[in-house]
Amino acid sequence: MANIKSQIKRNRQNEAARERNRAVRSELKTRTKAAEQATGEERDELVRLAVKRIDQAAAKGVLHKNTAARRKSRLMRSAGSSD
Repeated sequence: MANIKSQIKRNRQNEAARERNRAVRSELKTRTKAAEQATGEERDELVRLAVKRIDQAAAKGVLHKNTAARRKSRLMRSAGSSD
């Protein structure tokens, strides 16, 4: 355990950020999985929502921008191929 006050505070902040980021990544996985498994009209909407969340995660710094681009690319490719 840290003895320095600033490090104690940093540890609290890091833990809070970790929990937030974990929730965001979990939601990304859920939305991506739903979009990949969906069919027909609802698939387009679910893909759109998944891409939106990926963009938001990248903007917040939860995902690196290249990681977000790769995930979106893969999602769009899988959405288009299995129709």
